[in-house]
Amino acid sequence: MTDLTIRNATLVPCTPGMPVIDRGHVSVAGGVIVSAGSGPGPDAADILDAGGDIVMPGMVNPHAHLPMTLFRGLGEDVDDRLFRYVLPMERKFVTPEMVRTGTALAAWESIRAGVTAVADMYYFEAEVGRVLDTAGLRGVVGQTLADFDPPDHATMDEGFDLVEALAEEFRGHPRIVPSVAPHAPYSTDIPVLERIADWAAAHPDVPVQIHLAEMASEMDWASRTHGCRPVEVVDRAGLLRNGLIAAHCLYLDEAEIARLAETGVRVAHNARSNAKAGRGIAPVEAMRATGIPVGIATDGPMSGNTLDLFSQFGPVSMFQKLLGHSRKPMPASDVIHMATIEGARVLGLDRLTGSLELGKAADVVRISLDAPRLQPVYDPFATLVFAAMPDDVRDVMVGGQWLMRDRDVLTLDRKKVLRDAGQVAARFRAEMTEIDRKAASA
Repeated sequence: MTDLTIRNATLVPCTPGMPVIDRGHVSVAGGVIVSAGSGPGPDAADILDAGGDIVMPGMVNPHAHLPMTLFRGLGEDVDDRLFRYVLPMERKFVTPEMVRTGTALAAWESIRAGVTAVADMYYFEAEVGRVLDTAGLRGVVGQTLADFDPPDHATMDEGFDLVEALAEEFRGHPRIVPSVAPHAPYSTDIPVLERIADWAAAHPDVPVQIHLAEMASEMDWASRTHGCRPVEVVDRAGLLRNGLIAAHCLYLDEAEIARLAETGVRVAHNARSNAKAGRGIAPVEAMRATGIPVGIATDGPMSGNTLDLFSQFGPVSMFQKLLGHSRKPMPASDVIHMATIEGARVLGLDRLTGSLELGKAADVVRISLDAPRLQPVYDPFATLVFAAMPDDVRDVMVGGQWLMRDRDVLTLDRKKVLRDAGQVAARFRAEMTEIDRKAASA
């Protein structure tokens, strides 16, 4: 018998053509979707009347640094905060315990915002995978490799040991996908990228994540060191390949966009954090026009401050309209496509999630339309992109398991999450005070 049928929904299945189905339904059995479309659907052991609320696939965040919730808002108005506070504090305080604490806070925030799948790049990444598993989320968890004295590996050999252990622990996991994550071309360089390319070729089920063409300083480094641009650096190393998840991609010319499309690269777009750092606007429409999948990402909470996609939607659409000097670029339906099925393609999860279709995992969110700012609804896509907020998310399901009902997260202990995060924040505040004291007396 069918386990659950959600009825009387404004159904946004994110299937080809991006239809909207009034008084639609989704039915679930054994953790997968067994029916989705118009009408009341089959009877089930549990019937949920959505009351006209939007029911859609869980959203996909293809690039984040989840444990950095604990750095959110730290030193916002300090020009050199990265070198003054963040990097020294990462080396001192980033431990498995701290990563667990920050990831739990991130998982709670993500569930509350209707995000059901997320890609992460950070340190002690096995801890990230374990917390996401406990929370019931889907995750692509990337062990970061870098040459700037990161907190969990002193050498690249040690870093690769962590990658091997991560791949072994989560091999075959139903929701957690292990990944290798070279930080960026400038923080690894060609010899390490070549080693990663060889390792990835031998482990085709393990995706690769990287920051690429993100900053002017990165462009300067590539020109000064290799006489080319960052995309060519990665290409020379053999890492431009099908399935590479490249975050940011702000500084691209037409030839580079064509090369990314040719090699099957997928892009995680971080409009809010890019703008907040004053770095520019990514050529999203130009990339998508060549067939490059582009998902909407939050970046880390230190950079973009939030892990919800709603806060990204407006910038994603409006920045492309600014580039085009018109309302027409990046319509709202495209934004929701990018946040769901296209984001799932970026992570290689589109056969499993990202749309409400027969046989896919039951990753479903319900978005209440009760708030006055959401009424009237002429176009559900415009409502979602320009008016909805995380607090409008009412119910969240992953693989047929409820993670949140009536805005109550069921898989995490709210009091513990906040208590643990507050304890870490107290240590951070004390360290910042000491850093400032030493700087003032120097």
